[in-house]
Amino acid sequence: MRLSSAIVLLVFVCCSFSVNAQNSVNRINTKIWYQQDSAADFMDGISLNKAYELLKGKKSTPVIVAVIDTGVDTTHEDLKKILWVNKKEIPGNGIDDDNNGYVDDIHGWNFLGNKNGDNLTKTSDERSRVYYAYRDRYEGKNIDTANLSADEKWIYTEWKKAAADMTISTDEQMEVMMLEALDKSLRKQDAILQQELGKKEYSISDLEHSQIASISGKQAKTSYMNILKIVQTDSTTTNVSLLADLEEYLDGKKSSLQNKTTAPPDYRAESIKDNYYDINDKYYGNSDVMANDPDHGTHVTGIIGAQRDNKIGVDGIADNVQVMMVRALPPGGDEYDKDVALAIKYAVDNGAKVINMSFGKSFSPQKKWVDEAVKYAEDHDVLLVHAAGNESNNIDSVDNFPNPDFLNTTTAPDNFITVGAYGDPKINNGKFIAYFSNYGKGTVDIFAPGVKIYSTLPHSYGYHDGTSMASPVVTGVAALLRSYYPQLTAAQIKYALTGSATHLGTVNKPLKDDNSTDESIEMSELTSGGLLNAAAAVKLASTLKPEAKKVNSKPLQNNLEKK
Repeated sequence: MRLSSAIVLLVFVCCSFSVNAQNSVNRINTKIWYQQDSAADFMDGISLNKAYELLKGKKSTPVIVAVIDTGVDTTHEDLKKILWVNKKEIPGNGIDDDNNGYVDDIHGWNFLGNKNGDNLTKTSDERSRVYYAYRDRYEGKNIDTANLSADEKWIYTEWKKAAADMTISTDEQMEVMMLEALDKSLRKQDAILQQELGKKEYSISDLEHSQIASISGKQAKTSYMNILKIVQTDSTTTNVSLLADLEEYLDGKKSSLQNKTTAPPDYRAESIKDNYYDINDKYYGNSDVMANDPDHGTHVTGIIGAQRDNKIGVDGIADNVQVMMVRALPPGGDEYDKDVALAIKYAVDNGAKVINMSFGKSFSPQKKWVDEAVKYAEDHDVLLVHAAGNESNNIDSVDNFPNPDFLNTTTAPDNFITVGAYGDPKINNGKFIAYFSNYGKGTVDIFAPGVKIYSTLPHSYGYHDGTSMASPVVTGVAALLRSYYPQLTAAQIKYALTGSATHLGTVNKPLKDDNSTDESIEMSELTSGGLLNAAAAVKLASTLKPEAKKVNSKPLQNNLEKK
């Protein structure tokens, strides 16, 4: 599950009231900070311009990058020309022209729909799904784990973890109450401001520069702006998007509490209608990769490869990519292991060399399927880039899925990168590490910019925060390297990225909860790497000699595997 930009901050403020405003942010060109260089631009970005200077005169080859996400705005002015096109499919003819099992998959595939064109609009959290799916099998029974198979033992372990978390805590109740109060307050002020401004949708900048005469209007503006300044909401954010994000998050929290006492509906069975527990039932879904809520996926896609030569909007990181959208992130709940596994395999089979995965969850009952897909990607020399998550957790000790720790084996894949988030101190409250970022010296490979990241949004542009944004920054640089150094393996690309990272000494530790205070920590305790540096990665990649690529003897199934 992903958490959107403004809500990451709103929730933190709602629960802690300890974030300070940054008055200097508006004086910085935050739209490009994460691509800039500390020496040339005085911003601690990834030194992308220096990377391109090093690549001058070198030829690049197109690289297909898959984005497993919520969907993408296929009509966006900055993305239309960089979207992957399946040239073996004839658009809109309702025929599986390339015989890969997926009809009209022009820009990718949507695993969250059905063949009638309907899409899943809501789902539940994985904890609830695990608990209720296996309750009758395990609850109140003496389970001898010695008699369980390895797969069954994992399911039982996940169920016990879910069962232990089905009690409603005071903290959860308090958070929902505070969020409801915040939502009610903002909506009350918003109604007044809409009337005062004479329009239903307005940006924070519009409000800030407005001249309001009435006392009630001035009070509403002051109250509204105070909250937004505290959470450092960007001036381009609109009231509509802010309140929609808050509503979605609040609805998810309320549903999560309700699910602890009442089994949620099986939204998937009502909509997608596949046999979820059969991984071989895989030809479901539809070709609608935009679907109903492509905000998150559109933002991620723009970071990776928004067209660089059109002098509009934003410049993506990689200059020669084709982005394939594989929709597997549902609205308002956790992703399903089956969709994630099949999304990875679909991307591999259709030629992706890098896959971005800006999502995560705490339970993974069908982890075996995802492990098999990760191994499949490794066997076909495909790099996977995964967001570490936004809970301020040490994921060395707290579960975060998907991950490269295969079940029932000590073997770890060498094609999996886990990414934490940082920000330039000038826009990150004087700190490097994003307060929300998960971390772990044994699990997080690198940190990349994930604070105040400007990119494409459906029909527009705007800012988001999160490791969901840090991951595509790494993906973009990985694609850049695979484009200019196509002879290098996925493992070598990972080494070029992590081996060239900028190592810092003492940094701030992410804030865990409302009782946390600022704490210093050695960065080596947060990650095995450092901060992403594109120029340094190019330098290191240029020194590497080609290795034999891990490619499975079985050919890619595109155009080979039949229904």
